[in-house]
Amino acid sequence: MNRRDFIQKNTLLGLGAVGVPLAGTQLNKADDTARLYWAKLLYKIAEPVLKNLAEGTLVKNWKVEYSPAWDNRNAKVAYLEGFARTIVGVAPWLALPDDTTEEGQLRKKMRGYALKSIENSVNPSHPDYMLWRKEGQTLVDAAFLAQALIKAPDALWKPLDNVTQKRVIEEFKLLRRVVPPNNNWVLFAAIVEAFLLSIGEEADRYRIEFGVRKIEDWYVGDGWFKDGEVFHTDYYNSFVIQPMMVDVLQTWLEANKRQSPMGNHKALQERYGVAVKRMQRHADFLERLISPEGSFPAFGRSVTYRLGAFQALTHAALIHQLPEGVSPAQVRCALTAVMKRMFAQEGIFDKDGWLTLGFAGHQPNIADSYSNAGSMYLTTLGFIPLGLPATDPFWSDPDAEWTQQKAWSGKPFKKDYAVGY
Repeated sequence: MNRRDFIQKNTLLGLGAVGVPLAGTQLNKADDTARLYWAKLLYKIAEPVLKNLAEGTLVKNWKVEYSPAWDNRNAKVAYLEGFARTIVGVAPWLALPDDTTEEGQLRKKMRGYALKSIENSVNPSHPDYMLWRKEGQTLVDAAFLAQALIKAPDALWKPLDNVTQKRVIEEFKLLRRVVPPNNNWVLFAAIVEAFLLSIGEEADRYRIEFGVRKIEDWYVGDGWFKDGEVFHTDYYNSFVIQPMMVDVLQTWLEANKRQSPMGNHKALQERYGVAVKRMQRHADFLERLISPEGSFPAFGRSVTYRLGAFQALTHAALIHQLPEGVSPAQVRCALTAVMKRMFAQEGIFDKDGWLTLGFAGHQPNIADSYSNAGSMYLTTLGFIPLGLPATDPFWSDPDAEWTQQKAWSGKPFKKDYAVGY
């Protein structure tokens, strides 16, 4: 049973001037479908990172931009950030089978880059070997790589040679040296171990259980978690907490069912179901934040992660768990409007095609002290519905207005109420 089947069973265009054009691919064709527009834009974002890493030129060619308030940690963390945050967003797309379409050709090429990138990133003799064994920050981005491997095991894990797989496993296990602070980082430790569990490796189950329990304890109601002991109004429920919580619990539950097919998994199943419901509620808020013009409010820390702010919504779409009354088509149309507005801004890419520090353009002064250009690639999480085939209603249903379009044009729209779970 594949992951999408498991979830269903157990829970239930133009881009304008955006910097360097993608070689051989027009991003401004009037006849592009929304799906092809998304695929071309994701390819444009991801190609510099994965192509250079695959070819062994990432450190050589990437002149990384750092926050003006940079906290002086080892600057080489940027390369692992850029790699892991890119691959987690492209992983669901790369999991689709090959085909002969324009999109399919881009996907096949990107999958090749991704596999070679993983290999090079863990090869100690390679010039682009990542900074795995020094900074605590490594735990964060190892978690995004683990999440990518969980989302696309057949595309990104099983094709790797034995040496590369052993190296990934070794680097992940060595991360047990990092004690996560009392915030969303507990999920980073949990998902690394959940991935190890998923492939039959010895996992530190305490790090999984501790991370999940902490997040459960921080639930404040109506689809919102605290990020530690104090509630913060920002997008971290979507950047990390809600989708990663669902992925950890799903992976844990799947592993338990494989190891003990006749066992009693009711309690874990219920925890997973509750996590999905809470993510659905949070996704409802995110869809309502998109204005009729395709903008959304820039508040809270790490707002430079751009479309990563919508991961709870895009993840809900990917697993066919959108909130009641929110159609796949309205989510597609709303997010397409955001993409076209955001990525049409001058300065969002530098002259060589790398993402810059900023939100809707080059705005380095809003970057946090821990942010660098590699951090910006978490924006790829806005694209994960590309993991749905073109025949899925998310892509095939007719265009639909989203909530704020209806509300601000005097049309009926869904009333909103707090939930009790």
